[in-house]
Amino acid sequence: MLFNPKKYASDYPCEKSKEIMRKTIDFFERKGKQRIKFDDQWCVWYDDFIQFLKDNKIFATLLTPSKYGDADCRWDTWRNCEFNEILAFYSLSYWYAWQVSILGLGPVWMSKNEEVKKKTAQHLQYGRIFGFGLSEREHGADIYSTDMLLKPQADGTYLAEGDKYYIGNANQAVVVSTFGKIAGTGEYVFFPVDSHHEKFELVRNVVASQMYVAQYNLHDYPIQESEILERGQEAWDASLNTVNVGKFNLGWATIGICTHSFYEAINHASHRILFGKPVTEFSQVKQLFVDSYARLVAMRLFALRAVDYFRSASAEDRRYLLYNPMVKMKVTMQGEEVINLLWDVIAAKGFEKDTYFEMATRHIRALPKLEGTAHVNMALIIKFMANYFFNPGKFPEIPRRNDVADDTFFWEQGATKGLSKIQFHDYKPAYDAYDLPNLTLFKEQIKTLKAFLATATPTPEQQKDIDFLLILGELFTCVVYGQLILENAKITNVDKDLLDQIFDFMVRDFSKYALQIYHKPSSTEKQMELCMKMIRKPAVDEARYQRVLNNHVYALKDTYEMNP
Repeated sequence: MLFNPKKYASDYPCEKSKEIMRKTIDFFERKGKQRIKFDDQWCVWYDDFIQFLKDNKIFATLLTPSKYGDADCRWDTWRNCEFNEILAFYSLSYWYAWQVSILGLGPVWMSKNEEVKKKTAQHLQYGRIFGFGLSEREHGADIYSTDMLLKPQADGTYLAEGDKYYIGNANQAVVVSTFGKIAGTGEYVFFPVDSHHEKFELVRNVVASQMYVAQYNLHDYPIQESEILERGQEAWDASLNTVNVGKFNLGWATIGICTHSFYEAINHASHRILFGKPVTEFSQVKQLFVDSYARLVAMRLFALRAVDYFRSASAEDRRYLLYNPMVKMKVTMQGEEVINLLWDVIAAKGFEKDTYFEMATRHIRALPKLEGTAHVNMALIIKFMANYFFNPGKFPEIPRRNDVADDTFFWEQGATKGLSKIQFHDYKPAYDAYDLPNLTLFKEQIKTLKAFLATATPTPEQQKDIDFLLILGELFTCVVYGQLILENAKITNVDKDLLDQIFDFMVRDFSKYALQIYHKPSSTEKQMELCMKMIRKPAVDEARYQRVLNNHVYALKDTYEMNP
């Protein structure tokens, strides 16, 4: 169920892609943990990694749509998620160079500017990296208020003036897709700039990290009409649709970090003797490991199933707009929970500078806060709740999408409006496909939540209370999370003991959020009554718990340790 570099295997049917993954694993294993940790602690820019990518044309292969590249080039989310997981498994810093290149390429591949697209494909062949100039120091992610201006000149050209902040790769990016407004009209615009240009001022790295997260200024940077990527509504849509693509990566980075941390934690605990026995024999440690493993497997099952829907998306099927922000928000927040659980196992060891875990504790916090905070993503997700529960649509069943294909719809997502009209398939068949004790309890909780929404609908005042809606959204996302986990469990034939153990923590999480709604000052008597019905105790089955512990969790002892 978990990625293991020493036993890398993939059911993805492309040898070129597997070769890329193996070479990447080999690069990091040869580099070794000590060197990775040294470079991390001393904030060393990873020239060797950039050279490795260039020598093997990895970004060119993975990030060039087939129309613009060689035979093996395509934008294929299945293999890209594999690469996401591998990079973050070794260090989020290396993953970050990949992530912001993806964001920088989004507005290019979404544009109708064929000249810029062809030049970008050449840059990829040469091994260059990219950046995404959206945020600003004064406005953050409030792109309505961008101060970056493209000033029209008498000869039909433009001069760009303004600053951007928190822009990855801007120390070396050959294309930084920059968002701004055309002076005088206020029309939104995307245009490319080169960090090597004399009118591009690289101010500083704003974080203490290997990652270069830049502040940069443009001082009358010349732009030709032929370089403009998008204008007006298309530029606006490109900014949001690019983030739709990039959100996926954060969940997979989280999975990579948590997986490496899990191996390190279980190896340490298994060989740590306290009071005459291994730490893994203590009851509280067993529970921590079972919970962290169940949560990690659930993260992976959900994120993999979300890939299927994203790759199958179309103008008529936009269900991905619910699942993508959940990969970004729910999976990354679950990752924080996994690290917290494992940290309680390894305790002070988690602070030691020669461990992967010390790095993981810093990096895991960043992921729920990138590409929009968890709150921003939840505000988006809530818009889908009414149709999800009360107005399902008819859709063909989506199969596993690990086929070799170019995901061309990503660049044709279109307008970012009409989210409340999007429909979803009925969630009930996924839940009815299994008969498991904790799943039965969870279904009862869902039924009560649906009664809550129908008969104790949030008041107008509660609907204006963001905190109230965020907690209600947590209950909603639990249902969606469980649905895709169950769909993928059927596809991958997940052990029923493990699946029931996953819904053990799902019942507890659902109860926790219901209690939070109950405690809100504005909650009504009817709402409190239904919240109390949602609070349930998971089904106790000691035999099942022991099987999961021994057959799944403790079976991972000493199965992976990174080369020193």
